[in-house]
Amino acid sequence: MNAIFKTVNLGAMALLASAMALADAPANAPTSIMVVTGYIDASYAHLSGAGVFTSGAADRVFDVKADGFSLQQAAVTIAYQPKEGLGAVVNLTAGNDANLIASYGAITGGHDKFDVSQAFVQYATDALTVMAGKFVTLAGAEVTNSPTNPNFSRSILFGYAIPYTHTGLRATYAASDTVNLVFGVNNGWDALKTANSGKTVEVGGTYAPLKTVTLAATGYFGKQRIAGLVDTGPQGSRALVDLVATWAITDALTVVVNYDWAKQAGVTDGIAAPVQAQWSGLAAYANYTISDQWKASLRAEYLSDSDGYRTGVAQKWKEVTATIAYLPVKSLEFRLEGRADSSDVPSFVTNLQAVTVASSQNSVAVQALFKF
Repeated sequence: MNAIFKTVNLGAMALLASAMALADAPANAPTSIMVVTGYIDASYAHLSGAGVFTSGAADRVFDVKADGFSLQQAAVTIAYQPKEGLGAVVNLTAGNDANLIASYGAITGGHDKFDVSQAFVQYATDALTVMAGKFVTLAGAEVTNSPTNPNFSRSILFGYAIPYTHTGLRATYAASDTVNLVFGVNNGWDALKTANSGKTVEVGGTYAPLKTVTLAATGYFGKQRIAGLVDTGPQGSRALVDLVATWAITDALTVVVNYDWAKQAGVTDGIAAPVQAQWSGLAAYANYTISDQWKASLRAEYLSDSDGYRTGVAQKWKEVTATIAYLPVKSLEFRLEGRADSSDVPSFVTNLQAVTVASSQNSVAVQALFKF
């Protein structure tokens, strides 16, 4: 199990869990030579709404165009990760998604559709691996790396409940064949440079009681700015607890469940005294391999943003997504997706000019992935 942690880890804790349970999860065995991998992610998507909430915040993660073609990502990863000794990983991403992945303080500023999504050095021993630099979060069941996810659109939890990346130090220890422990210190959520007066601590671990079952738990605790990632302004303590369970029921069927709970202290509207905002959510996946060429995935989830801190609207947001994938060859994958979103309040803007709103929206998308 320690070996999995030393691979090109684009999925962090969630990808580790999937790699243990899914035979088709992409991973490169630890090696002493340089490995170069990458992919191109292009799509066409149609959204029934305008793509924003009544608060003005986007109501989707990467598929933000209401109707059109997009180069979502063109990514390459260069990795040198020997089983023992010094190694390094650089993950570069171009395309529309790069602006949204980009961390606060990045040189590119996230405005030229290019992002250094990961860049870290590591030192590995038999049981301990230490990383320093920028790397993906441990939290969540989905990742920024498009081919690893079973659906085209990202989940609500991926976009609104958890961070994307961290910059700092991370240590992974293989306590046994079934238990891995992680501890780290970083600049906070999606921050290349320090955006607050303190550091964020990450703690996590995975437990594999059976070959077909993996349980992962992650926590992030530290101070964050209240009104986004800025150098000045109010700040308060933020905490996140993320749980992911993966069960390979058969060789073809795998079920994944992801739960998130988080809070942000010091939130205020400028009039009332600061309060503590909370959000929580649950996502469930059923991923089925029909054959070597066909796959299907079903996702259902909800997010309770009762204080409106993450979406700008106090709401309970739900969605269901169905995806069918066809792989004519291993390096090429086509996906057809249908998705239905709903809220307990009319939070979706349907027309920006007429300013009409609705409590639901639908989308369809076609995605093409070329992997090398």
